[in-house]
Amino acid sequence: MVDLVKAHAYGNDFLLTPASGVAEGTRRAWARRLCDRHTGAGADGLIFYTVTPDGATMRLLNADGSDSEVSGNGVRCLAAWVVRGAGAVTDGGAETGRRLVIETDAGTKALELVGIEAERLTFSAAMGPPTDLRQLRLRAAGEDLDVVALRVGNPQCVALMPLPDRSRFLALGEALSSHEAFPEGANVELAEVSSADHVRILIWERGVGPTLASGTGACAAAVAAAAHGGASRDVAVEAPGGTQRVVWSEGGLELTGWAEILWAGRWMGEAPAG
Repeated sequence: MVDLVKAHAYGNDFLLTPASGVAEGTRRAWARRLCDRHTGAGADGLIFYTVTPDGATMRLLNADGSDSEVSGNGVRCLAAWVVRGAGAVTDGGAETGRRLVIETDAGTKALELVGIEAERLTFSAAMGPPTDLRQLRLRAAGEDLDVVALRVGNPQCVALMPLPDRSRFLALGEALSSHEAFPEGANVELAEVSSADHVRILIWERGVGPTLASGTGACAAAVAAAAHGGASRDVAVEAPGGTQRVVWSEGGLELTGWAEILWAGRWMGEAPAG
């Protein structure tokens, strides 16, 4: 049996489980089993966490069992669980101004609880500076595209364009995510700059596919839009699941958005094979 928590941020959903409860060598199989939306609990990724005095440590695996260095939404989901007491009987301290530190495979992320509305907790997260920012011209799904490549803890590819229809989005997202230009694969955002302070995106996440939202994807789209699309460095980034705020300053990227705990329970099914 495996203890689980289901949480989401703008529809980008995660399962959380204590790292001590799952052997390291079986975690990829567990991610594939639990994240399956038909025979599992269903999620975009599985987070293995350990609570610390300042917050928590986490390792995130995508729904297909592959590695994910960091997730802006996943970090907030884990922070929300820690604030809610991480399963303890007493509340963990859901008061605005509370600060937490989440250790990820992409480094330390500092968060501040800035809003509480019913079950939704809003955090501001310091995501660090973008790196390896560059422009590329790539051929994908039969099209020649100018894209912006960068890292925001994980590899990102942003195509600035009017948002396409569903079929074209799916073709471009899959082709760009697995393009030879990105040996590790890439998260993909098709991004339309609606105004200086508003960007709309569609998201294809590496190891997952289409998602309703992405914290690091919002950060990447904001950087690309500011660097090459005429947007400001303080923008609202609207995904199908909702809108997050990204501020790009000399100190790095600040991502603000909410997360919500949905349920806590226990997996009673069979363990995955291999």
